[in-house]
Amino acid sequence: MKVRITDVAALAGVSAGTASKALNNTGQLSQATRDRVRRAAAQLGFTPDSRGRALSSGRTYTVALLTTDSSGRFSIPIMRGVEDVLSAGELSTVLCDTREDPLRERTYLRSLVARGVDGIVVTGRRTEPRAPIDVPLPVVYALAASTDPADASVIVDDSAGAAAAVAHLRGLGRTRIAHITGPAHHRSAVERAEAVADHLCTEPLFGEWSERWGRQATDLVLREHPDAISCGSDQIARGVCDRLRELGRDVPTDIAVTGYDNWLVMALASRPPLTTVDLRLEDLGRRAAHLLLDAIGGSPHHGVLELPAQLVTRESTLGA
Repeated sequence: MKVRITDVAALAGVSAGTASKALNNTGQLSQATRDRVRRAAAQLGFTPDSRGRALSSGRTYTVALLTTDSSGRFSIPIMRGVEDVLSAGELSTVLCDTREDPLRERTYLRSLVARGVDGIVVTGRRTEPRAPIDVPLPVVYALAASTDPADASVIVDDSAGAAAAVAHLRGLGRTRIAHITGPAHHRSAVERAEAVADHLCTEPLFGEWSERWGRQATDLVLREHPDAISCGSDQIARGVCDRLRELGRDVPTDIAVTGYDNWLVMALASRPPLTTVDLRLEDLGRRAAHLLLDAIGGSPHHGVLELPAQLVTRESTLGA
C-alpha cells in the first residue's frame, strides 16, 4: 500500500500540512519538528510525488551548482555539502561546468531560468571576488564572493588558516620559517603569504601551484637555512618533501613542512604525509545550501560569511 503524507503526519504527531512543510523545507517550523517528520518519512519509506509537488507549489525542486572548476577539485566537495542539505528536502542538484567561458555561462543561465530552477549556487576554483550573475532567482556564492555586497557569499578564512600552520610550526620550536606559494596574482596565494610574513626568515617565494615549483623553490630557500617550510598548497609541499629527501634532509627532523588544502590525494601520498590546512569545502557547501534555502523561502541573506579552515597535523611536522 502506498504511504501517504497523512501516514507520515500521524506517525510524527503533526498535521498533514505541517508534515508537508517539513518535507518541503517551507514554513516557520522548529528544526526539531522538521527532524521528527523526516524520521517518520524515512521509517515509513515515504516518497513524495515530485510532479504533483512541483505543480502545486510552482517550484521544480531543483537547484543548480554553477562552477568554473572543470577538474572538480573544489566544486565536487562543495556539491557534496550542498546535496547533504538539499537532499533532506528532496531537492536535486544539477552541476553546470562553464569552463571559465563567459558564453557558456550565459547559455547555462538562460537554460536554468527557462527550466525554472529554484536557485543557484555559484562557485569555482579561485577565491577572487567575481561579478554577480544577473538572473531572477535566489543565488548564493561559495568560495569566491560576489563583488556586490548585497549578495550572499560564503568563503574560507585563508589568512587564519595560514597563520594557524605557522603558529603550529612555532609551537614546535621552529624559528626559521620559509614560505613557498602559488602565483602572485592569485588572491589565495597573496593572502596566505601576507598572513605569515612577520614570522618568516626570508621573503615569500611566489610561483606555480605545482610539485615542480615546490622542488625548484626548495633549492632557493635552503640558502636561508630554514628549519621549516610553510607551503601555500599541498602540491607545492609534496614537491618540497620530494626535493628534501633527494638532498638527504629528513622531514621533519631537519626541516618541518606544512601544506594547504588537505587535498588527500596529495597530502596522504606525500612522504611523509602532510600537516596541512583543511578548507572544509563540504561545510562551505552545506552553509551555502542553507543560505540558498532561506532565500528560496523568502528570507535572503546579504554580505560575506567567512568560515574557518582547520589545521590537520601529520608526520611532516610531528614525525612518525
